[in-house]
Amino acid sequence: MPSPEHNHQHGHSHGVSKNADRRYLYTALALLLGFMVVEVGAGIMASSLVLIADAGHMLTDAGAIMLALVAMRLAEKPAQGRFTFGFKRAEILSAQANGITLLILSAWFTIEAIQRLITPPQVHGLLVLIVALVGIVVNIGAVWALSKANRQSLNVEGSFQHILTDLYAFIATAIAGGIIWWTGWNRLDALAALVVAGLMLKAGYGLVRDSGHIFLEAAPRHLNPGIISAAMLAMPHVTCIDDLHVWEVTSGMPALSAHIHVEPSIDCHDVRHLIEAMLQDRFGISHTTLQTDHAEIGKSRPSNCAFQNLH
Repeated sequence: MPSPEHNHQHGHSHGVSKNADRRYLYTALALLLGFMVVEVGAGIMASSLVLIADAGHMLTDAGAIMLALVAMRLAEKPAQGRFTFGFKRAEILSAQANGITLLILSAWFTIEAIQRLITPPQVHGLLVLIVALVGIVVNIGAVWALSKANRQSLNVEGSFQHILTDLYAFIATAIAGGIIWWTGWNRLDALAALVVAGLMLKAGYGLVRDSGHIFLEAAPRHLNPGIISAAMLAMPHVTCIDDLHVWEVTSGMPALSAHIHVEPSIDCHDVRHLIEAMLQDRFGISHTTLQTDHAEIGKSRPSNCAFQNLH
């Protein structure tokens, strides 16, 4: 009588230590918080919506980094009780919160910018230009810090995208400030705010899409279940595969489970070990749960198999 064999392997490495990631995140956070206070005051003094929008975006940047740091702490907690994966998916909650925040703020700044296009206030272009230029320098420093962290983590990538978007926004703000100072065309402040809102919308949509992909237990974008199943079927003595599932516990931690049928005269353990090694070497999947059964004699291709070796 066939007996199922199970194997659980856990391997998860981001390449860059968590402590190093935290140092980079703290560096970026200090830069952003220090400049954000200055920008809020300057935005009020200059009557500039684009500066206030930039400051609002920097606030979400700081919030994103704070959430990232908290999520990293939670993710390090060991699996216990009902939380059999620990809190590794906490970083995905953080990334989704960041994305939703960006979407909400982009909608708010769009409404405000449209109102200012209709009735533009007097904007101090020179002050906008100076603050934006300083903001570019600050954001370049923050982007540099986070670029050295492990961006395979969706959590860190979310923070990086926040700050990178803000850098582009400051470039647009500097251009707008210079033109307003030179020409006095105050409506350009609202137009630049719309550009900032558009950048926030793009970044927010990407984070919500990627985090939702993980919450829906979809296969990672770089792993094709069809290709994986074909590779498993190509292994010696495998006759068919059913109940194949490929998903991502958290960013950079793919997992796979499957029911594998092998030829009756072959040791199930040997086949399972070969498949595990292949999945690790070829696809980078180290967290696997494989059940192996002997195919029934005279029936090497069970009808309920989703993937069959027809040779």
